[in-house]
Amino acid sequence: MDPAAAVGAAVNRIHAAIACVLLAAPPLAAADRYAVVVTGASGGSPYAEKYDAWRASVVTTLEQKLGYPSDHIVVLAEQAAAPVRRATRDEVRAAFQDLVKRVAKDDVVFVMLIGHGTSGDEGARFNLVGPDLTAAEWAALIKPIAGRMIFVNGASGSFEFLEALSGRGRVVVTAADSAAQQYETVFPEFFIAAFGEEQADLDRNGRISIWEAFQTASGRVRKWFEDQGRLATERPLLDDNGDGIGREAEDGPEPTKERDGALAQATFLQRDAPVATGTDAGLAALLRERADVQSRIDRLRDGKADIPPDQYERELEALLVELARLERQIRSKS
Repeated sequence: MDPAAAVGAAVNRIHAAIACVLLAAPPLAAADRYAVVVTGASGGSPYAEKYDAWRASVVTTLEQKLGYPSDHIVVLAEQAAAPVRRATRDEVRAAFQDLVKRVAKDDVVFVMLIGHGTSGDEGARFNLVGPDLTAAEWAALIKPIAGRMIFVNGASGSFEFLEALSGRGRVVVTAADSAAQQYETVFPEFFIAAFGEEQADLDRNGRISIWEAFQTASGRVRKWFEDQGRLATERPLLDDNGDGIGREAEDGPEPTKERDGALAQATFLQRDAPVATGTDAGLAALLRERADVQSRIDRLRDGKADIPPDQYERELEALLVELARLERQIRSKS
């Protein structure tokens, strides 16, 4: 046998062995989902009523449509009324300290801030009841939490949160694209609504990814300003590659090293179903392959400091593209 044929035969044997191991592996446990929804200091009854309605919509969507257990959702608001806690700095810190203990590596945590924010010499802040927390302090709170983080700051003055919170395994969304954007936002309403709208399921796979919700909401924001005959002062951004720069939805969804979106395309708020005995063998193998790719991305990002930048970007790009490809195949079989 010639050398090339021998190599090809060896590769085929390796692939066959991997397939056997994957199919013989025990069922994957479904990752848990947690959520923290915060509406801060409103500044008056018109805002308070709007924020209360948006917060209630988020919680209803999480519980009734996406199947979150009530004990996996932490809600903080201007006025406390059990089980809703008061949105103070101490209560926020306590909520995240509890998540550090509860969240495992494969879990997903969704955080959404609704309300007012500010930017200034001391950095961006989200307005709470009493002393606020800066973007840097929010970043410190989420840093020790294992698992994938989806952090959506739908408030005014949110732009600086993008760079402050950007990191490995995180999808960060802000309603604003500059520190100068200090006006009341409309993005939260459209982002929340997207998870309950069939039109937001852009790839028609029966599930709405973070990217699809972001893309849908961004389009609604643009149309809202057009309908009002006003200059758009609100341009949402999304960062999921850890560079802290972000992108607008209209830039196109193709995932590359320069473009965010690959992780958000493969991230969903709903809980993944477990791979049970009797599941289609091809689907089971794809799910395990996806978990492996996600693990490889985590390991690559953990070792970023020891890898030449060009090599890191090439390897990360390839893994993100592979993750998006696997997700599309899984959707076609689900």
